[in-house]
Amino acid sequence: MTSSAISPNVTSRLSEIVGAANVASDFAQLATYEIDRKLPAAAVRPGSGEEVAEIVEFAASEKLALVPTGARTKLGIGYAPSRYDLALDTTRLNKVIAYDPGDLTLSVEAGVPLAKLAQVLAEHRQFLPLPVPFVNRTTVGGLIAAGVDSPLRQFYGTARDFLLGMEYVTGEGVAAKSGGRVVKNVTGYDIHKLMIGALGTLGVITRVNFKTFPMPLATRGCIARFATAENALDMRHRIAQSALTPLTMEIVSPGVAELFGSDAATRYERAPMPANVISNNEWALTTGYAGNEQVLDRYAKDLQSMAKESGTTGVTILAEKLPPAWARKREFIPIALASSPATTIVKMSVLPMRMKEALAAAQRAAESNNLRWAAMARGLGIIYFAILPSDHTEEYRQQVANATSEMQQGCAKLAGHATIPWAPAQWKNTLQIWGPARPDAAQMQKIKSVFDPQNILSPDRFASPL
Repeated sequence: MTSSAISPNVTSRLSEIVGAANVASDFAQLATYEIDRKLPAAAVRPGSGEEVAEIVEFAASEKLALVPTGARTKLGIGYAPSRYDLALDTTRLNKVIAYDPGDLTLSVEAGVPLAKLAQVLAEHRQFLPLPVPFVNRTTVGGLIAAGVDSPLRQFYGTARDFLLGMEYVTGEGVAAKSGGRVVKNVTGYDIHKLMIGALGTLGVITRVNFKTFPMPLATRGCIARFATAENALDMRHRIAQSALTPLTMEIVSPGVAELFGSDAATRYERAPMPANVISNNEWALTTGYAGNEQVLDRYAKDLQSMAKESGTTGVTILAEKLPPAWARKREFIPIALASSPATTIVKMSVLPMRMKEALAAAQRAAESNNLRWAAMARGLGIIYFAILPSDHTEEYRQQVANATSEMQQGCAKLAGHATIPWAPAQWKNTLQIWGPARPDAAQMQKIKSVFDPQNILSPDRFASPL
């Protein structure tokens, strides 16, 4: 591992800002902030937005590069920073600032764990539709900065759709805010939405305002099994053309059954996966829905009818055993990452009508390069395709490079875009992590220069290394 070096004067000044107990510089502590085998020279844990601004302003004056972090579950996304002097740990920013259940609004600091927030909201039978991967450890700011989605985007959309406002600190140490705390106050440009998926390259998120949602009355799940992906996608089309509005809808490949039944899966959900609901030999369409008993019965009847019309080999309706099944589906990415020493995950975004072609192209690319794989496709056109090599050998690296390139080219031909959010650190300089060059790259760089003129915030996490 490589590490930066900073002078004792820097750590002394950081200690003045946050207290010596909240500055780390020994190897054991810094190792927990590692990004693709790079370590910071120090880690600092501010306790307020004002301290964040002071730290960033100081870093800018000293030309120190810093990376904002939360629970550090998604630091593997993108490239390693070209410079990494400070890890700015936001986990001490863990307060619920304001919560009005009657108004369905919430304001929290960036370091609040999502699991803690879920407990607070559950007391009022409300929730945020953000069951993202690594949900038991993820912080609010981290999930926003990483831009990850959840199975519930089928019905509720992504965080972009219910994020009301934000406070953040720019690369010059300027505290800024955008949006508001309630829907009627959200006017003007939604500048804060630029922070979604920016990996901390534009600012350090300190506070986030959300719209909350009432919990569904009751939920059920339907899993329909098929001999081919085409049959499963046919059912997806039938649901999309119907009056049904399911909460979730994913199509999983045969390889997913092996992953969900593995020891790796139990790290994220201890309860066993219900037996015989998905198969190593079949594709499956999984659907979650909610309502009163009459609505649930209607869903079950209609979904079973659609499955039959699409050529199902069997249908399972889940109620009591729904949580462990859906937890594994939510945690598909971490389970895949834990299932192979060199897991590489390709995220393909296409129109729903092009999913059949995109999945077929990805499958051909993997199998023509003799690579084991598993896939999960959201009903709205997002495909997570996990390549599962058994080692880090040069042969596997070349096979993965060939396969991912073919997938990205195939996705481009379908007017879509494919990125590689997760891959082994030592392979990233040979992969197109962010996909082929985008036509808006110049505009993105201009935005970066406005928010972070000295390029000290997560530098080059989005740029291809030289």
